Amino acid sequence: MIALLASGVEVPASPPSGFPAPGTEIFDYTKSCLVGSGPYCLTKISLLMIISMVLIIAFFVMTFRKAQLVPASKSQKYAEGIVDIVRKGVVLEVMGPEGMKYLPFLFSIFIFIWVNNSWGILPFAQIPTTSRMAIPAFLAILVWFVFNIEGIRAQGGWHYLKSVLFPPGVPWPIYILVTPIEFVSVFLVRPLTLAVRLAANMIAGHLILTIFAIGTWYLFSHMWAPGASPVVAVFGIFSFALQIFMTAFEVLVALLQAYIFTMLTALFVGSAVNPQH
Repeated sequence: MIALLASGVEVPASPPSGFPAPGTEIFDYTKSCLVGSGPYCLTKISLLMIISMVLIIAFFVMTFRKAQLVPASKSQKYAEGIVDIVRKGVVLEVMGPEGMKYLPFLFSIFIFIWVNNSWGILPFAQIPTTSRMAIPAFLAILVWFVFNIEGIRAQGGWHYLKSVLFPPGVPWPIYILVTPIEFVSVFLVRPLTLAVRLAANMIAGHLILTIFAIGTWYLFSHMWAPGASPVVAVFGIFSFALQIFMTAFEVLVALLQAYIFTMLTALFVGSAVNPQH
Protein backbone atom coordinates (compact mmCIF):
# COMPACT_ATOMS: atom_id res chain seq x y z
CA MET A 1 0.00 0.00 0.00
CA ILE A 2 2.82 2.39 0.89
CA ALA A 3 4.53 1.65 -2.43
CA LEU A 4 1.32 2.43 -4.32
CA LEU A 5 0.68 5.71 -2.56
CA ALA A 6 4.31 6.81 -2.90
CA SER A 7 4.33 5.91 -6.59
CA GLY A 8 1.54 8.33 -7.35
CA VAL A 9 -1.10 5.66 -8.01
CA GLU A 10 -4.53 6.40 -6.65
CA VAL A 11 -5.70 3.41 -4.58
CA PRO A 12 -9.48 2.92 -4.79
CA ALA A 13 -11.48 2.15 -1.65
CA SER A 14 -12.62 -1.22 -3.00
CA PRO A 15 -10.88 -3.69 -5.31
CA PRO A 16 -11.44 -2.82 -8.98
CA SER A 17 -12.99 -5.28 -11.39
CA GLY A 18 -9.96 -5.18 -13.65
CA PHE A 19 -6.22 -4.78 -13.14
CA PRO A 20 -5.41 -1.03 -12.85
CA ALA A 21 -2.28 -0.87 -14.99
CA PRO A 22 -0.05 2.10 -14.13
CA GLY A 23 0.69 4.73 -16.74
CA THR A 24 2.61 7.98 -17.06
CA GLU A 25 0.78 9.38 -14.02
CA ILE A 26 3.27 7.65 -11.72
CA PHE A 27 5.96 10.03 -12.99
CA ASP A 28 3.86 13.22 -12.88
CA TYR A 29 4.26 15.26 -9.71
CA THR A 30 3.81 18.67 -11.32
CA LYS A 31 0.18 18.89 -10.21
CA SER A 32 0.95 18.27 -6.55
CA CYS A 33 3.03 21.14 -5.20
CA LEU A 34 4.41 20.66 -1.72
CA VAL A 35 5.23 24.35 -1.42
CA GLY A 36 4.37 27.26 -3.70
CA SER A 37 2.66 27.14 -7.08
CA GLY A 38 3.28 27.60 -10.79
CA PRO A 39 6.95 28.00 -11.77
CA TYR A 40 7.88 28.26 -8.07
CA CYS A 41 6.29 24.94 -7.20
CA LEU A 42 8.36 22.64 -4.99
CA THR A 43 7.44 19.12 -6.11
CA LYS A 44 8.43 15.79 -4.61
CA ILE A 45 11.17 15.43 -7.24
CA SER A 46 12.62 18.84 -6.38
CA LEU A 47 12.50 18.09 -2.67
CA LEU A 48 14.29 14.77 -3.10
CA MET A 49 17.05 16.44 -5.15
CA ILE A 50 17.53 19.07 -2.44
CA ILE A 51 17.66 16.35 0.22
CA SER A 52 20.21 14.46 -1.92
CA MET A 53 22.43 17.53 -2.10
CA VAL A 54 22.19 18.18 1.64
CA LEU A 55 22.90 14.53 2.52
CA ILE A 56 25.91 14.30 0.21
CA ILE A 57 27.47 17.54 1.45
CA ALA A 58 26.76 16.76 5.12
CA PHE A 59 28.18 13.24 4.88
CA PHE A 60 31.48 14.22 3.27
CA VAL A 61 31.97 17.38 5.34
CA MET A 62 31.41 15.49 8.60
CA THR A 63 33.51 12.54 7.43
CA PHE A 64 36.57 14.45 6.25
CA ARG A 65 36.45 17.26 8.79
CA LYS A 66 38.79 15.25 11.00
CA ALA A 67 40.12 12.81 8.44
CA GLN A 68 43.16 10.71 9.28
CA LEU A 69 45.82 9.22 7.05
CA VAL A 70 44.80 5.76 8.22
CA PRO A 71 40.97 5.77 8.40
CA ALA A 72 39.81 5.26 11.98
CA SER A 73 36.09 5.66 11.47
CA LYS A 74 33.76 3.54 9.39
CA SER A 75 32.36 6.62 7.67
CA GLN A 76 35.83 7.59 6.39
CA LYS A 77 36.42 4.03 5.17
CA TYR A 78 33.10 4.05 3.32
CA ALA A 79 33.73 7.52 1.90
CA GLU A 80 37.21 6.61 0.66
CA GLY A 81 35.83 3.38 -0.79
CA ILE A 82 33.25 5.35 -2.80
CA VAL A 83 35.94 7.74 -4.02
CA ASP A 84 38.11 4.77 -5.02
CA ILE A 85 35.30 3.44 -7.22
CA VAL A 86 35.67 6.53 -9.36
CA ARG A 87 39.43 7.02 -8.95
CA LYS A 88 40.49 3.46 -9.76
CA GLY A 89 37.52 2.16 -11.72
CA VAL A 90 36.94 5.22 -13.89
CA VAL A 91 39.71 7.84 -13.90
CA LEU A 92 42.80 5.62 -13.87
CA GLU A 93 41.14 2.93 -15.98
CA VAL A 94 39.80 5.24 -18.70
CA MET A 95 41.92 8.41 -18.60
CA GLY A 96 45.14 7.37 -16.88
CA PRO A 97 47.07 9.33 -14.23
CA GLU A 98 46.72 12.58 -16.21
CA GLY A 99 42.98 12.42 -15.68
CA MET A 100 43.22 12.79 -11.89
CA LYS A 101 42.48 16.52 -12.16
CA TYR A 102 38.97 15.58 -13.33
CA LEU A 103 38.33 13.35 -10.31
CA PRO A 104 36.31 15.98 -8.35
CA PHE A 105 33.99 16.57 -11.30
CA LEU A 106 33.56 12.89 -12.13
CA PHE A 107 33.02 11.94 -8.50
CA SER A 108 30.39 14.67 -8.10
CA ILE A 109 28.55 13.31 -11.13
CA PHE A 110 28.77 9.75 -9.81
CA ILE A 111 27.60 10.37 -6.24
CA PHE A 112 24.79 12.71 -7.31
CA ILE A 113 23.37 10.22 -9.81
CA TRP A 114 23.79 7.28 -7.43
CA VAL A 115 21.93 8.96 -4.58
CA ASN A 116 19.14 10.21 -6.83
CA ASN A 117 18.80 6.78 -8.45
CA SER A 118 18.50 5.18 -5.01
CA TRP A 119 15.34 7.09 -4.08
CA GLY A 120 13.42 4.62 -6.22
CA ILE A 121 13.93 1.81 -3.69
CA LEU A 122 13.52 3.77 -0.45
CA PRO A 123 10.19 3.63 1.43
CA PHE A 124 8.01 6.75 1.27
CA ALA A 125 10.09 8.07 -1.66
CA GLN A 126 9.64 5.29 -4.21
CA ILE A 127 10.66 7.43 -7.17
CA PRO A 128 14.14 7.88 -8.69
CA THR A 129 14.46 11.56 -9.48
CA THR A 130 16.54 10.63 -12.52
CA SER A 131 13.42 9.08 -14.05
CA ARG A 132 12.37 12.64 -14.92
CA MET A 133 14.06 13.37 -18.26
CA ALA A 134 14.94 16.96 -17.33
CA ILE A 135 17.54 15.81 -14.79
CA PRO A 136 19.50 13.36 -17.00
CA ALA A 137 19.22 15.90 -19.83
CA PHE A 138 20.72 18.65 -17.69
CA LEU A 139 23.59 16.38 -16.60
CA ALA A 140 24.21 15.33 -20.22
CA ILE A 141 24.29 18.97 -21.38
CA LEU A 142 26.72 19.77 -18.55
CA VAL A 143 28.98 16.93 -19.70
CA TRP A 144 28.69 18.18 -23.31
CA PHE A 145 29.94 21.62 -22.29
CA VAL A 146 32.76 20.19 -20.17
CA PHE A 147 34.25 17.84 -22.77
CA ASN A 148 33.98 20.41 -25.56
CA ILE A 149 35.49 23.21 -23.47
CA GLU A 150 38.27 20.95 -22.25
CA GLY A 151 38.94 19.77 -25.80
CA ILE A 152 39.23 23.36 -27.05
CA ARG A 153 41.37 24.35 -24.08
CA ALA A 154 43.77 21.43 -24.59
CA GLN A 155 44.02 21.50 -28.39
CA GLY A 156 42.80 24.88 -29.51
CA GLY A 157 39.54 25.47 -31.36
CA TRP A 158 40.60 24.52 -34.88
CA HIS A 159 42.72 21.54 -33.88
CA TYR A 160 39.89 20.22 -31.72
CA LEU A 161 37.37 20.43 -34.54
CA LYS A 162 39.89 18.95 -36.95
CA SER A 163 40.58 15.97 -34.68
CA VAL A 164 36.83 15.35 -34.31
CA LEU A 165 35.64 15.94 -37.86
CA PHE A 166 38.71 14.76 -39.77
CA PRO A 167 40.16 11.75 -37.92
CA PRO A 168 43.70 10.92 -39.10
CA GLY A 169 44.39 7.94 -41.33
CA VAL A 170 41.20 8.27 -43.37
CA PRO A 171 41.51 8.82 -47.16
CA TRP A 172 40.34 12.31 -48.17
CA PRO A 173 37.39 11.18 -50.34
CA ILE A 174 36.00 9.21 -47.39
CA TYR A 175 35.74 12.40 -45.34
CA ILE A 176 32.62 13.26 -47.35
CA LEU A 177 30.93 10.40 -45.49
CA VAL A 178 32.93 10.33 -42.25
CA THR A 179 32.82 14.03 -41.32
CA PRO A 180 28.99 14.37 -41.08
CA ILE A 181 28.81 11.10 -39.14
CA GLU A 182 31.48 12.25 -36.68
CA PHE A 183 29.76 15.61 -36.24
CA VAL A 184 26.42 14.01 -35.42
CA SER A 185 28.03 11.34 -33.25
CA VAL A 186 30.16 13.66 -31.10
CA PHE A 187 28.07 16.81 -30.84
CA LEU A 188 24.53 15.40 -30.93
CA VAL A 189 24.42 11.68 -30.18
CA ARG A 190 26.75 11.71 -27.16
CA PRO A 191 24.61 13.92 -24.89
CA LEU A 192 21.42 12.33 -26.22
CA THR A 193 22.52 8.79 -25.43
CA LEU A 194 23.80 9.80 -21.99
CA ALA A 195 20.44 11.29 -21.05
CA VAL A 196 18.25 8.62 -22.63
CA ARG A 197 20.23 5.69 -21.22
CA LEU A 198 19.99 6.95 -17.64
CA ALA A 199 16.36 8.08 -17.83
CA ALA A 200 15.14 4.96 -19.65
CA ASN A 201 16.70 2.57 -17.16
CA MET A 202 15.28 4.41 -14.16
CA ILE A 203 11.85 4.77 -15.78
CA ALA A 204 11.78 1.05 -16.55
CA GLY A 205 12.82 0.13 -13.01
CA HIS A 206 10.22 2.37 -11.39
CA LEU A 207 7.50 1.10 -13.71
CA ILE A 208 8.34 -2.56 -13.02
CA LEU A 209 8.32 -2.05 -9.25
CA THR A 210 4.98 -0.22 -9.47
CA ILE A 211 3.43 -2.97 -11.60
CA PHE A 212 4.44 -5.66 -9.10
CA ALA A 213 3.22 -3.52 -6.18
CA ILE A 214 -0.16 -3.00 -7.82
CA GLY A 215 -0.28 -6.65 -8.85
CA THR A 216 0.37 -7.81 -5.29
CA TRP A 217 -2.31 -5.53 -3.88
CA TYR A 218 -4.77 -6.48 -6.62
CA LEU A 219 -4.33 -10.22 -6.16
CA PHE A 220 -4.45 -10.16 -2.36
CA SER A 221 -7.49 -7.87 -2.38
CA HIS A 222 -9.38 -10.45 -4.47
CA MET A 223 -8.56 -13.40 -2.21
CA TRP A 224 -11.75 -12.93 -0.21
CA ALA A 225 -13.97 -12.04 -3.15
CA PRO A 226 -17.02 -14.33 -3.61
CA GLY A 227 -16.04 -17.38 -5.62
CA ALA A 228 -12.32 -16.50 -5.56
CA SER A 229 -9.92 -19.37 -6.25
CA PRO A 230 -7.13 -20.23 -3.77
CA VAL A 231 -4.77 -19.92 -6.72
CA VAL A 232 -5.15 -16.13 -6.43
CA ALA A 233 -3.20 -16.21 -3.17
CA VAL A 234 -0.41 -18.21 -4.80
CA PHE A 235 -0.06 -15.64 -7.57
CA GLY A 236 -0.18 -12.85 -4.98
CA ILE A 237 2.71 -14.37 -3.06
CA PHE A 238 4.61 -14.87 -6.32
CA SER A 239 4.04 -11.23 -7.29
CA PHE A 240 5.21 -10.04 -3.86
CA ALA A 241 8.35 -12.20 -4.09
CA LEU A 242 9.15 -10.74 -7.51
CA GLN A 243 8.70 -7.26 -6.14
CA ILE A 244 11.26 -7.97 -3.40
CA PHE A 245 13.66 -9.46 -5.95
CA MET A 246 13.30 -6.53 -8.36
CA THR A 247 13.80 -4.06 -5.51
CA ALA A 248 17.09 -5.77 -4.68
CA PHE A 249 18.00 -5.75 -8.36
CA GLU A 250 17.30 -2.00 -8.54
CA VAL A 251 19.94 -1.49 -5.85
CA LEU A 252 22.49 -2.82 -8.33
CA VAL A 253 20.97 -0.88 -11.24
CA ALA A 254 21.17 2.41 -9.31
CA LEU A 255 24.91 1.95 -8.77
CA LEU A 256 25.57 0.55 -12.24
CA GLN A 257 23.85 3.39 -14.08
CA ALA A 258 25.76 5.98 -12.06
CA TYR A 259 29.00 4.16 -12.88
CA ILE A 260 28.20 3.91 -16.60
CA PHE A 261 27.28 7.58 -16.86
CA THR A 262 30.50 8.56 -15.08
CA MET A 263 32.64 6.20 -17.15
CA LEU A 264 31.23 7.55 -20.43
CA THR A 265 31.79 11.09 -19.19
CA ALA A 266 35.43 10.26 -18.49
CA LEU A 267 35.73 8.65 -21.92
CA PHE A 268 34.32 11.72 -23.66
CA VAL A 269 36.54 14.14 -21.75
CA GLY A 270 39.60 11.95 -22.26
CA SER A 271 39.02 11.61 -26.00
CA ALA A 272 38.53 15.39 -26.31
CA VAL A 273 41.74 16.21 -24.43
CA ASN A 274 43.84 13.38 -25.89
CA PRO A 275 42.39 12.45 -29.30
CA GLN A 276 45.22 10.00 -29.97
CA HIS A 277 43.78 7.81 -27.20
